[in-house]
Amino acid sequence: MKKQLRIAFYQPDIPQNLGAMMRLAVCLDAGIDVIMPCGFPWDDKKIRRAGMDYIDHCQLQKHDNWEKFKSHYADRRIVLMTTKAENSFYDFAFEDGDILLAGSESSGVPEHVHNDCTERLTIKMAHNQRSLNVVNATSMIIGEAIRQTK
Repeated sequence: MKKQLRIAFYQPDIPQNLGAMMRLAVCLDAGIDVIMPCGFPWDDKKIRRAGMDYIDHCQLQKHDNWEKFKSHYADRRIVLMTTKAENSFYDFAFEDGDILLAGSESSGVPEHVHNDCTERLTIKMAHNQRSLNVVNATSMIIGEAIRQTK
């Protein structure tokens, strides 16, 4: 049986980005994981507002910390989306059940999380630009993952 792709968001800082990430996951039939703590108070009412009516269809899992997330998915490949990698997502072979990990907007992921990930991918930026919005970058990469695994 085919395993679902998942998006994991490591300690998000901006509730609107979390809402947009949840919407992305629902629309692309991906699960979503939030690795706590968030950089904002988790308020179900505000999260619901940010996620609009999409939240009712969201396959959301919250994890208290990185270690609990990692142990929950010990049998899955965790693919970090990062500016601190050499491998382009265009050259990567995605598999069913991959978990695409996005770091927090302000600081990405700490070094131990970076090192724990099975794979690390980047989007090559034109003109030495720094990065895209985390949701935009995730949508590009999960789109390629879906294309490869369908």
